[in-house]
Amino acid sequence: MKNTAMKKRLLRSCAYCLVCVGIGTALLSISAESLARAPSPSTPALTISNDPLPPALRNQIYSRPSVAPHIDARQISGAAYYGTAGEQTIVGRKVGTLVNQLSSLQSDVSSLSAQLVELQRTGQAQAAEYYASVATISTQLQSGTTPGNPRLINRLDIARDNLERLSGNISRLNNLAVSVSGAASVSAYLLESTRATYGLSGAIEEDHARLAQLEDSINSTVVIIDRLLNNVNDDITRTNAYLASERDNLRTLALAINTGGMFGKSLSNRPFSNVRQSGFTPAAASSYGIPNGMSEDASSYHRPVSMHGGVPGGPRPLVKIRFDRPNVSYQQPMYMAVNEALKKYPSARFELVAVHPSTGNAAEVAIESTKSRRNAERVLRTLTEMGLSTDKVDLSYTPSAQATTNEVHLYVH
Repeated sequence: MKNTAMKKRLLRSCAYCLVCVGIGTALLSISAESLARAPSPSTPALTISNDPLPPALRNQIYSRPSVAPHIDARQISGAAYYGTAGEQTIVGRKVGTLVNQLSSLQSDVSSLSAQLVELQRTGQAQAAEYYASVATISTQLQSGTTPGNPRLINRLDIARDNLERLSGNISRLNNLAVSVSGAASVSAYLLESTRATYGLSGAIEEDHARLAQLEDSINSTVVIIDRLLNNVNDDITRTNAYLASERDNLRTLALAINTGGMFGKSLSNRPFSNVRQSGFTPAAASSYGIPNGMSEDASSYHRPVSMHGGVPGGPRPLVKIRFDRPNVSYQQPMYMAVNEALKKYPSARFELVAVHPSTGNAAEVAIESTKSRRNAERVLRTLTEMGLSTDKVDLSYTPSAQATTNEVHLYVH
């Protein structure tokens, strides 16, 4: 049995050797053919080696799985994300330009506000000087003075000069209003530009934060400009009304200086003259009382009969002035009568009638008619100086068989 096993192992060994010899022979034949077809020395030969791969090549081939870097919270919310404070973008430079323009606008607004304050102080000083002169004149007239007193005339000239200087303030206020309106246009442009900048590309978070702050600053400046413009317009309106009223008062005061007696404020100073009165009954206007100190020879009154819509229902004789002697003192009684009539009937109109006697020959009637018309013209000038508008006065004349001298009648209707 042992011999048999040994024979089998010997046979397998011989077969293995034969195979190896065959493979070797084949390799030798391949090598010979390869050498016969060997490339020229200029072509590099393929080198087959079992040496390990270079580290650089091995890292490129075997790069998976990769390891992501560690990200800290401070890297996305701190200085690592926002960078340096001096970083500038296109939007950032635009914001800087708008900030400079706003600063210039605010400087202009501050200057305009200072000009308004200065004009207001100047107006107050001039008004104080004006009223000092008017108070001196009124006090002297109230205490009693001579007609055409030169001292009062001098004070009246000073008061007129103060009013003229106040009138010069109106032109400066108008120029200031134009400048403030220009500043308002600039502020509107800046606000529109700021809001449009939000839509520009290439901004960072800091740019929009600055834009929001800039927008709030512009809005505050717009409010200041609007307030300044309202103040200027109010001063212009108030000063214009003040000047118109005081000019009328000065005319009345000049008349009082010429006559040496005190009247009062201008008859035109009635801010509610065009407003309809409500609840006004005929009983409330049952009569015109004769003021104290008024004589019947200077004026006479008649009871009103009816009224409609705040205006007397028909012509009413309000004042009768008889020019039966030189220098008839009719100014004060007429002022009080017209003043009281306007209080009761703010929308009333007046008719000034020149009355002359119709008795005598034609020459005498013509002479009396001429005198009566001249007297009526004097009364009309007096009413105008008192501040009553000529648009409210109608003129007419009439002969009268009952009149014994020239008369001027004033009717309210």
